[in-house]
Amino acid sequence: MENFSRETKAGTLEGTYDPKFKPVVDAFIENFETRDEVGANASITLEGKTVVDIWGGKKARGGEPWVKDTVSIVFSCTKGATSLCAHMLADRGKLDLDAKVGDYWPEYAKNGKEETLVSMMLDHSAGQPHLRTKLKDGAYYDYDYMVKLLEEEEPFWKPGVRNGYHGVTLAWTVGELVHRAAGKRMGKFFADEVAKPLGLDFWIGTPEEIEPRIAAMIFAEPDPAAAGSKFTQALMNDPTSPAHLFLLNSGNTDFNSRDCHAAEIGSANGITNGRGLAGMYQPLANGGGKLVGKDTLERMGRVAMATHEDATLLIPTRFALGYMKSMDNRVLATEPNSSCIMGDAAFGHVGMGGSLGFADPECKMSFGYNMNRMGFGILLNDRGQALVDAAYTSLGYRSNASGVWAM
Repeated sequence: MENFSRETKAGTLEGTYDPKFKPVVDAFIENFETRDEVGANASITLEGKTVVDIWGGKKARGGEPWVKDTVSIVFSCTKGATSLCAHMLADRGKLDLDAKVGDYWPEYAKNGKEETLVSMMLDHSAGQPHLRTKLKDGAYYDYDYMVKLLEEEEPFWKPGVRNGYHGVTLAWTVGELVHRAAGKRMGKFFADEVAKPLGLDFWIGTPEEIEPRIAAMIFAEPDPAAAGSKFTQALMNDPTSPAHLFLLNSGNTDFNSRDCHAAEIGSANGITNGRGLAGMYQPLANGGGKLVGKDTLERMGRVAMATHEDATLLIPTRFALGYMKSMDNRVLATEPNSSCIMGDAAFGHVGMGGSLGFADPECKMSFGYNMNRMGFGILLNDRGQALVDAAYTSLGYRSNASGVWAM
């Protein structure tokens, strides 16, 4: 491993890396020099060993340095953690992914949701992409309130017939199943069974003493190139659409607030960094470790749901049970930043604004990236994708005709 230090116009970058992965370091530098990165951490493990851990920039524009233990909210990367909890319980025989939700959560099985399967909660086909009820202020911080609303809600479609990204509701659909099966809330289960044993700085419900380490998110500026996208059109013009409700019926959630950081929102408010994301996926890239067995791991990475038009995101999507698979939508001229191109065996999750964590069992690599300046768009922007591309290039992979990385 080589030490790394570099001054950029955005601040000091530092860390360590295996010389084989110098293309990742070069891409990281380029993000700060030409792609307006403000602060970030990128981390990669290979065959269980850290081969890249680099960080730097600022916690805010012109603010304090982004240091080694700086963390940030990683939005939907949190779904990877919540889904892992569900799969761990399945591996232990405490949660049957093929059973009806009502077997564990009887109060949910009504109003057209009686036949919903546990797996549908994970693959975004349960018909609960959001809630039609106008949410009270601070709704996402009130776990029991959100669970009760989902119990009463009628599905947007017959569960299982199609999928639409459950962008926020997965926090309580999957989260409550974990709660019922484990006998304790998902945030605590994740802390006890994943974060603490693996030594991760990763919280879903962050202690107050961590607050000074958190870099506030810099929200994305609107991108004129996305004005004609189907998602943007639905967001602006159809108040009944999942797209509109998902982003605008949020109970005035302030993702930079202490109330949000302290809450348990298992789809959206995980606090960690690239190191924590790569660390969580490291066992999954290497046979499952002590988290899950071989059969469970194989199911975790297998495509469970794919569509030409996701009912929420309105782009083609591919999902495993709780995880994103590689999605190449670069041909969609009106849908910028709607791709996440990984290896075919890889599974993980993008976070709003461009953070990413994933495992690739084929090459035994795990990857994590977080940042504080959010990009505009649905999936990865050029900063995160450049790092992923460089990681695979370092391993000798090439992008193939199907838009995935392969040898």
